[in-house]
Amino acid sequence: MVRRSLGIRDAERLAREAEPEFDVIAAAGGDGTVNAVANGIGENSRPIAVLPLGSANVLARELGLPRRSEALAALLAEAPAGPVWPGRIGDRLFLMMAGVGFDAAVVAAVDPGLKRRIGRLAFLWAILLRLVRYRPPELSVRADGREYSAAALIAAKGRFYAGPFLIAPSGNLAEPTLDLVLFRDGGRIAAMRYLVALPLGRIPRLKSATSLKIRSASICAAEPVAVHADGEIVGELPLEIGVAARPLLLIRP
Repeated sequence: MVRRSLGIRDAERLAREAEPEFDVIAAAGGDGTVNAVANGIGENSRPIAVLPLGSANVLARELGLPRRSEALAALLAEAPAGPVWPGRIGDRLFLMMAGVGFDAAVVAAVDPGLKRRIGRLAFLWAILLRLVRYRPPELSVRADGREYSAAALIAAKGRFYAGPFLIAPSGNLAEPTLDLVLFRDGGRIAAMRYLVALPLGRIPRLKSATSLKIRSASICAAEPVAVHADGEIVGELPLEIGVAARPLLLIRP
């Protein structure tokens, strides 16, 4: 049965209210749609299948899902469902990444109507807007018992970020850990430097970026700072970030 959602919250509701006779719930959309379905399923153990139809589809790239529709259909029909460990920020799950700082400010600036019309180019326009107005926060991070300061951070479950860009080489969906990338430098110049380093695959090698393998962290700031999970704004600091209490089942190669 196919059911069309009217938005992210509606997709979450549809997943939560899905009849028990459905063996698999397929999320047809981008990372935000898959995130909504994962949060809607919650404690239910039904597997999730991903039909990548969104603008970035980072999870589909991480899983190595085929691009051809025939190959994808065969995989989803025949492949087993394996456990993956989502991240958790506050009371929300995320499957690929969560962010605080410049990338969350960009997500908050994306116009949904423009995104529907031009796809990922809407993020480029939001980046330009935020570069003009951006004022970096001062983040205090306590991760696995140690204190850190940062201007921005990304918590990654997988290797990729914002499409094909490598940000956490050791990221692994199947492990109950997070890769936390802390960016110490703030301001427009630093943001532009990170934006250039990202497509070149140099983020893991930057001296001003620290990568940690963690189980949990608390993040706070002196002012309200937006937080995103899988490309959707989910709240403001202070928040706890960590690994979900139990894995989800995901159909994957």
